[in-house]
Amino acid sequence: MQRLWVGLAVAGLWAAQGAMGRAQDCAALAKLKLDTTTITRAEAVINGTLEAGGQVQQDLPVLCRVEGVMRPSSDSEIRFEVWLPQSGWNGRLLGVGNGGFAGSIDYGEMARYLKRGYAVAGSNAGHDGEGTDGSWAYGHPEKVKDFGWRAVHQTRQRAGEIVQAYYGKPQSKAYFDSCSNGGREALMEAQRFPEDYDGILAGAPANAWSTLTTEGVAGMQMLLDDPRAYLPPRKLKAIQDAALAACDEADGVKDGVIANPEACHFDPAVLTCKGADTDQCLTPQQVQAVRGLYRGPVDHSGKPFFHGFEMGDETGWRPWVVGDDPGASLGARFARNNFRYLVTGDPRWNMLTADLDAALKESRAKTAADLDSTDPDLSRFAARGGKLILYHGWNDPAIPPGSTVAYYEAVETRLGTAKTAGFVRLYMIPGMEHCAGGPGASFFGQLGLASEKEPKYGVFDELTQWVEQGKPDEPVIATKYAPEPNGAMKAVMTRPLCAYPKVLHYKGTGDTTDAANFACVEP
Repeated sequence: MQRLWVGLAVAGLWAAQGAMGRAQDCAALAKLKLDTTTITRAEAVINGTLEAGGQVQQDLPVLCRVEGVMRPSSDSEIRFEVWLPQSGWNGRLLGVGNGGFAGSIDYGEMARYLKRGYAVAGSNAGHDGEGTDGSWAYGHPEKVKDFGWRAVHQTRQRAGEIVQAYYGKPQSKAYFDSCSNGGREALMEAQRFPEDYDGILAGAPANAWSTLTTEGVAGMQMLLDDPRAYLPPRKLKAIQDAALAACDEADGVKDGVIANPEACHFDPAVLTCKGADTDQCLTPQQVQAVRGLYRGPVDHSGKPFFHGFEMGDETGWRPWVVGDDPGASLGARFARNNFRYLVTGDPRWNMLTADLDAALKESRAKTAADLDSTDPDLSRFAARGGKLILYHGWNDPAIPPGSTVAYYEAVETRLGTAKTAGFVRLYMIPGMEHCAGGPGASFFGQLGLASEKEPKYGVFDELTQWVEQGKPDEPVIATKYAPEPNGAMKAVMTRPLCAYPKVLHYKGTGDTTDAANFACVEP
């Protein structure tokens, strides 16, 4: 027994000495001389806990945490971090992006990928602030460039140099995984800097930024120009129930999800009030507003200039589209702040008095060059072997899902269907809201979030296998979770993901909560 204890003590000492040696290597990174960059911290984290951005990440492996500031222009202040696993590094680098107007680093996603053996990197996109706050851009055109494209690109460059310095060799492959504004950043990387990443997972991309934000203005005008058109949250369930009654069972099963909203032709006029205005009916003005939200915005000539929201999860519109009272939605805040601080430079700009055609023209003129990532020519990314997986929830209440379908189809038009299929894949997720969540199965390996069935990190594992072995790992299974009384999350439904344009359909027999009983078919 004494010999055993001595052996354990020696082993512990060796482990401690090894950790100290690597910790010393970590500290040395503070002396790195990198272009337009200052390393502000380089220290080992050995207790498994890291506090950053008001969050505590736990159960982490021993890592080297590097913090720095990049100043590519005289008005730039891009905070970034790189986390390096001390042991068990899988040889890969993973970049994370930002949601909304950015202003912070996504430490949660960094932690999830670090635990999988990745070296990880992220930035605040050039400013500190809340996700809906655009005031940082007022009078700061260089910060708009940092937010638009420069911060993500230069974080990738610095991260690669830090990986090389710490491990003595470069990463074997580099990946990027993000959603929303992060999906816009992802496509910006593929289009402008195709050498940065080998594989990119882009969710719900806000890539048509200058037009999308004008769509937000149009939506507010539909709802607020006439107070009788505003949709109070209490009416949303009646709209949703009617849409589901019209189209839910088109996929062969009644499950509270419309599998193919593009084929749904529900008209909200069936809810027109016949007498008193109640929560179960719509005023004529509300009917027109709902039709407009489904259709999407139109210009003065009546021509649509962006996409509308899909049917079947209208209760999900509450935070993003209608808010708890007129003008209080997240969509209103984004549109208002974007036009005040990034487009017009007028803090008093009012979206209800704005001329929509003029707003669209000015938005494109002022911000498209730095913020839009809509170029369908991905030939340089394809030529170096890059793989891109796009995904979008059909019931996204923040970014109309048709915009991602349109981008995918634009790539096909530009490069041809066969070539596009060789390096791009699109998944449209039934019943998923913005990036995750909603009535459908919406956890499938994106953002480091696990699914119930193997492969556990489905869509991301598919991406890595596609990049490194030349063939995507299929099928990808999505999971819907629900809370149990003890607070734990339980899987209640699984579904296969279908590569667009295929759609999900029940096979006709078997458990309707099991992905094995569903197939992907031509629409």
